[in-house]
Amino acid sequence: MSKSFSITARVRSVTHALAGLKTLLIDEHNARVHLAATVLVVILGLVLDIDASDWLILIVVIALVWITEALNTALENLADHVSPDHNVLIGKCKDVAAAAVLLAAICAVLCGAIIFVPFLL
Repeated sequence: MSKSFSITARVRSVTHALAGLKTLLIDEHNARVHLAATVLVVILGLVLDIDASDWLILIVVIALVWITEALNTALENLADHVSPDHNVLIGKCKDVAAAAVLLAAICAVLCGAIIFVPFLL
């Protein structure tokens, strides 16, 4: 049986999510790199006055990078807890999760280049 809706529970849920975001930014160097890139892209988009469709693309690829980074970090932390000693299979899992972040970042860079290069030429 499902629980009834509770505003308190929803607020608590958002509080946990914000704590996760804080942990991501404090503990993960790559998240700070993503933050710098996000700020730079937003400033560039505002300065160049890009249109709504370009903003939609940028928002989606920025979110993709952040989501993959968060999931990668969660997987790495869980893997390190479950198997603190070196484990080949855990290492492969962590490498694949890191590859997902890399692929998302490459996608974001390519989309950013398609959007911004014509403005800058």
